[in-house]
Amino acid sequence: MSQFLELLETLRAEDASVSRLFGDAGTSVRRMRRDSPKYRRMLTEAAELVEGVYSGKRPTYHLQEAMSVDDFPLLFGDILDRQLLGMYAEWPTQWAMIARRSTVRDFRTVNRFVTDGAEAVLSSVPPGSEYPEAAISEARYQYAVSKYGRRVPLLWETWINDDLDGLRSIPERLAKAARMSEEKFVTGLYAATTGPNGTFFSAGNNNIVETGTLNPAFSITALEAAFPVIWAQRDADGNPIFTGPLRLVVPPALAVQARNVLNSTEIRIASGSGASTNQIIAKNWMAGEITELIVNPWLPIVSTTNGNTSWYLFADPGVGRPAVEVGFLRGNETPALFVKSPDAMRVGGGSVSPEEGDFDTDGINYRVRHVFGGVLMEPKAAFASNGTNV
Repeated sequence: MSQFLELLETLRAEDASVSRLFGDAGTSVRRMRRDSPKYRRMLTEAAELVEGVYSGKRPTYHLQEAMSVDDFPLLFGDILDRQLLGMYAEWPTQWAMIARRSTVRDFRTVNRFVTDGAEAVLSSVPPGSEYPEAAISEARYQYAVSKYGRRVPLLWETWINDDLDGLRSIPERLAKAARMSEEKFVTGLYAATTGPNGTFFSAGNNNIVETGTLNPAFSITALEAAFPVIWAQRDADGNPIFTGPLRLVVPPALAVQARNVLNSTEIRIASGSGASTNQIIAKNWMAGEITELIVNPWLPIVSTTNGNTSWYLFADPGVGRPAVEVGFLRGNETPALFVKSPDAMRVGGGSVSPEEGDFDTDGINYRVRHVFGGVLMEPKAAFASNGTNV
């Protein structure tokens, strides 16, 4: 599974439909391995047929004819499933830049323990003296993954007459839905209806930006004030915390302003006052401290109040103190596509393929399932302002 996911990360959407997705064997729509030479041969033939119809090299009736071949419709399920995975990998993801990715074994609540302590500067030990002891504290974070999904019903008549538009759009639509679901979920962890999560971003956690007043509106001055707050963070032993390169998260309403700040070549700062006022011109060092600008369109949707003014800074999730963790069910790290088996059989005997629909309505039902969850973890790795100057 991990090797296949690595392959998917290298694919472009236009490659994900046929040739790059089909290796020596496939996973059927029912997620069963089919390693026989016959299966591989039929899978390749099915992929070539679909590619031919997509590109106009073969008329649609060839595909309709092929659907009546024994076991052949299941291979179309494989094609759709692999297209879903390829397009899921292609859709851009933003949450991975601020959160640590993990896997869990099942749906039960998992514990994440974080230890702190015993990292203070070592004490001098005189001859014959005992070594001083150090206490280690721990914190626990808990979450459980949940199941998300959607069903896509089609009619047999639509399948036959729609010139493959339904077949072509199903994987793309469901892949986009899976990515959007992840993005909204992660945004909802650190953002509330009124702006930054009030429990996580608080005066007690010392991770609210302040410029004389709390929650300054986004500006280069506010960013200048944020960095001392970030660099002043300490662990349990009073050691400075290394955050790594920062990620700036803003809503679309602040995107232009944020890009102007980060792409500026210099910063001009007034020094002194009155007649002795001078102007310092410095290289824009912020562009080196903030390596990623994330424009999150979900912020004004999740935060119905202050969503267009709130802004956030996150530490690199790979430095050991991630602010957010997102977990996926092991073996189900990507969305899975299923098709409902029809409740019908031919009068002369023999099963009916899923693409011929159910007994009562000729309905064809596809279903996508995605399993994930997450939790806020280290408040010292994230900083925020709701932009209201209050």
